Amino acid sequence: MIRWVVFQPPPVRMNSQRLTNAGVDIKELQAATGFGALIEVNRGCAAAFAAVYDCPVPVIAAVQGFCLGGGIGLVGNSDIIVASDDATFGLPEVDRGALGAATHLSRLVPQHRMRAMMYTSATVTAAELHAYGSVHTVTPRAELRAAALAVAGEIAAKNPTVMRAAKASLNGIDPWDVKRSYRYEQGFTFELNLSGVADRVRDEFGRS
Repeated sequence: MIRWVVFQPPPVRMNSQRLTNAGVDIKELQAATGFGALIEVNRGCAAAFAAVYDCPVPVIAAVQGFCLGGGIGLVGNSDIIVASDDATFGLPEVDRGALGAATHLSRLVPQHRMRAMMYTSATVTAAELHAYGSVHTVTPRAELRAAALAVAGEIAAKNPTVMRAAKASLNGIDPWDVKRSYRYEQGFTFELNLSGVADRVRDEFGRS
C-alpha cells in the first residue's frame, strides 16, 4: 500500500558527517567528454523525480544527514517527509555551474527563502522545515525508521482505493506542473554547459 523511501548514506563524508543524498557527482561529470553524460544525467534526474511524484500511492521520504541537489528533487516530490534531527537540506547548484530542483525546493520553503537559498547556496535544517510544515516529523536518527513506519502504518490502515484516489486528486490540483517546471530549469543548465561557463565553475570546484 505505502511506498516509503529511506535515503541511506553512501560512504562519503562532508565535515565529518555522512551524506544522505548529495545529488550528481560533479567531478565525474566534469571528466566526461562531450555532452552525452550531461544529457544522461538530466534525463535520469527527471525520470527519478517523476517516478516519486507519479507513484500511485503515497511516498514517505525518511531523510538523515545531508540532502543536497538531486536529493531535494526526490524529497520535494514525496508526499510526506520524516527527517532526523541532523538532516540538512540545500541546493548548492550555482556553485557547480548548474541549475535545477528549485521547483522542488519551492515545495519545502517559501518563495523568497527558496530564492535566497538558491543564490547563496545556503542550507536549511530539518527543524526549520518542520516549522514551515514541509517536514512532518523530526526525530533522533536512531528513531527515524520507526517514525517513518509509524506514519506509513497510519496511511496503510485506510482504504487503499481511497488513498490512490487521494494521491491522484492531490497531484491534479498542484499549482504548477513539477515535471515541466524542472525540465525548464534543466534547459538553463544545458545552456551554461554549451557556453563553457559550467566547465569553468566546475574546474574551480574540482580544485577546492
